[in-house]
Amino acid sequence: MTPKPNSEYTNTGVLLVGHGTRDAIGTRQFFELEERLSERLPAIPVAAALLEFQTPTIPEAWNQLISLGVTHIHVAPLLLFAAGHAKQDIPAILAECQAEDPTLTFDQSRPLSRHAAIIDLVLQRLGETLASCQHPPRRTVIVMVGRGSHDPCAQADMRILSEITARKIDVAEVVTAFYAMAEPRLPAILDEVAETGRFDAVVVHPHLLFEGRLNQAIIRQTKEAAVKYRSLQWLTSAYLGPDACIADAIAARIGMT
Repeated sequence: MTPKPNSEYTNTGVLLVGHGTRDAIGTRQFFELEERLSERLPAIPVAAALLEFQTPTIPEAWNQLISLGVTHIHVAPLLLFAAGHAKQDIPAILAECQAEDPTLTFDQSRPLSRHAAIIDLVLQRLGETLASCQHPPRRTVIVMVGRGSHDPCAQADMRILSEITARKIDVAEVVTAFYAMAEPRLPAILDEVAETGRFDAVVVHPHLLFEGRLNQAIIRQTKEAAVKYRSLQWLTSAYLGPDACIADAIAARIGMT
């Protein structure tokens, strides 16, 4: 449905929707972020839901907010880029929830994408890693690794994030790779940057929210490249994590700044 200005609503709540993971650390981090968002929005009830693998589900979290007297829900997808979950899956479930009581209303915010707080956090994670780099910036390359999606808009968003990072950080080059569903894939890019002879250090940034199998796979692929190309220094930055910057970006996306 078409979002309306927040000023039109009273008794609002926030429904934070995560993807879900079987990884225990990633699950804990998701709920840590829910706590950060609740602290960021102390006057508004916040409920968390997960699309896959775990509970609470979206309908369960929706009903939790309704039980607190909420009549309008700001739905915040905890997704870095807009793809199938944001465009089809979440709206379909929300429509089913609303059909139970059409007097209840909701709006769905945009994914986090390139919000300024997200960019700041990316630069922070890279800065922490570059502090350990033994080589000058002019001989260092950053590889930004996205989860990957068949959606061309999500792919473009990741590439634009890399371009923004390249303008804001002092290294020789910033390139984009994807773990799955899009090209170029990470192993091919790692081979490519290692074999150019232009770099002495490679910094890999897993552009992910939380711990999980994808982060571990990216670390593993980077270690495999490090064994193959021993003359280069290989560094992997931390993923974004349940940081206050993420809570700030969510609050901004739902108009609660």
